[in-house]
Amino acid sequence: MPDYFPAFLDLRERRCLVVGGGQIGERKARELLACRARLTVVSPCLTPGLRTLADAGRLVWRARTFLRSDVRRCALVITATGIPALDAAVAVEARRRGVLVNVVDRPGQCDFIFGSVLRRGELQVAVSTGGRSPALAREIRRGLEPLFGLEYAELVEQIGRERTRARLRAETAEARAAAGETVVALALKGARSFASGEAE
Repeated sequence: MPDYFPAFLDLRERRCLVVGGGQIGERKARELLACRARLTVVSPCLTPGLRTLADAGRLVWRARTFLRSDVRRCALVITATGIPALDAAVAVEARRRGVLVNVVDRPGQCDFIFGSVLRRGELQVAVSTGGRSPALAREIRRGLEPLFGLEYAELVEQIGRERTRARLRAETAEARAAAGETVVALALKGARSFASGEAE
């Protein structure tokens, strides 16, 4: 297994492809749409949820089997047909064109894998076992959920606003870095004090 490089990608308005219109394909499609990717789904048939998204113009549906040209100009490809030979063919074509590819449930054929993600607004905490045990990654993520309540979504927004204001007042790079650290320290101290007060 490779040692993966952890990264968060900006996929806004970038072409992405999902091959496979089943439940897994729908889940991956929704994740890409949440990142505002320009999405195409290739599959002879779709789940009702994917069909609704296609009818609403949220994605482009190519109602057929995969063609090698589907990969052209894509930033990222996910193949989730469940047909090993077809998924492998998608991966080969993606690599030939220098496009990152994920073959669902086959980490050995992937250029990237998905972690188990805890989301609170713009806060994302991703847990990965490098493909060795997705179930363990899910359990660790579930263990983190009580530590990061829904209030963290607003906390992230608040800190972002205050950091921007603090950095505007700073005159040097060192002062800007320090300002960001100070904003976080004060916000977390306030959040902990509030939580302690609630507990009492």
